[in-house]
Amino acid sequence: MITLHNSQRDLPLSLPEIKRAVSFLLTLLRIKTDEVILHFVTEKKICALHAEFFNDPTPTDCITFPFESSGPHKVLGEAFICPKVALSYARARDLSPYEELYRYIIHTLLHLIGFDDLTLKERQKMRRKETACLKKLLAFLA
Repeated sequence: MITLHNSQRDLPLSLPEIKRAVSFLLTLLRIKTDEVILHFVTEKKICALHAEFFNDPTPTDCITFPFESSGPHKVLGEAFICPKVALSYARARDLSPYEELYRYIIHTLLHLIGFDDLTLKERQKMRRKETACLKKLLAFLA
C-alpha cells in the first residue's frame, strides 16, 4: 500500500500519478514492502521537522524515517517531502519542478532502503542511482 498525504499548495500534485510512479519505483528497486507513507508538506513544516530531528531549522528536500517492522505487515517507512524546495530549486536552474520532485521521491526511497549521503562517495553513488531511476521513471510516465 502506498499512502500519500498532501498538506501543501505550493506545487499542484496528482496523487494518482505519484502513486503510479512510486509503485513503478518500488518494482524497479525490487523493494518488497506492504506499505510506504509519503507526506508532501509545506516549507514551514519541513523546517520544523528538520529542526526537531536534526537541530537544523533550514528547509530541506526530504526527511525519511525508515521503520523496523516486525510481524506480518512490513512498513518500509515514512517520509516528508517539500514540493516548495523542489519548485525553488527547479526555478533557479530552469528545470521541471515535477522532475525535481520525482528525484526527491527517488531519493526518499533510496534512503528508506539504506542508501546514505553523508560522505562525498555516498552522495555520488546515490546521485548516480537517482539519475538512472529518474530516467526510467520519466520514460515510464511518458
